[in-house]
Amino acid sequence: MELVFVRHGQPERVVRHDGQPADPPLSEIGRQQAVAVAGWLAEMNIDALYSSPMQRALQTAQAIGDATGLRPTVRDGLSEFDRDSPAYVPMEVLKETDRERWDELATGSFGDAERTSQFIAAVNHAVDAIVADHRSHRVALACHGGVVNAYLARCLGFDADSFLKFDVDYTSITRVFASSHGHRSVLSVNERTHLRGRPDLAIGL
Repeated sequence: MELVFVRHGQPERVVRHDGQPADPPLSEIGRQQAVAVAGWLAEMNIDALYSSPMQRALQTAQAIGDATGLRPTVRDGLSEFDRDSPAYVPMEVLKETDRERWDELATGSFGDAERTSQFIAAVNHAVDAIVADHRSHRVALACHGGVVNAYLARCLGFDADSFLKFDVDYTSITRVFASSHGHRSVLSVNERTHLRGRPDLAIGL
């Protein structure tokens, strides 16, 4: 079967001072990006649609659902590693405003070995369950850059302490062929065909 990972569109910057998770929604540009990738996916004969429960991914999935007629199934294991953080700063903004933190993430790690291991295990458990349920199908997963990297790390044998190997742009597509017997083959990473000719939507690329 084919897994089609779709990173969410650009989110808003959210900083909460009450300790609650930021969980930002899509920005206006992010919503337009989601519509653009949804139109492309509508041409691919997607059989099923899954989503992280976080707002930015779920809103992206809802745009895909509107274009394909599919209803997204939410899976908690597709959540990003920052799900409980009270602040969300888009990477292109973080690069300009907190270079030290951006450099840390650019090394391929977010600095907590136990948390990293738990995150990667949760992602792989969630994706394995989807693979098991969809033999011979093409399945779209609206999720996050960390989720995509966590699964690619397994496919390509990267160490857990430096798994963030790929820049995964907003609403880019990454494809993996997978079997219920554990075989994995990476077909593509970071496809952005739907953003050709749209420099207004190619934020952070």
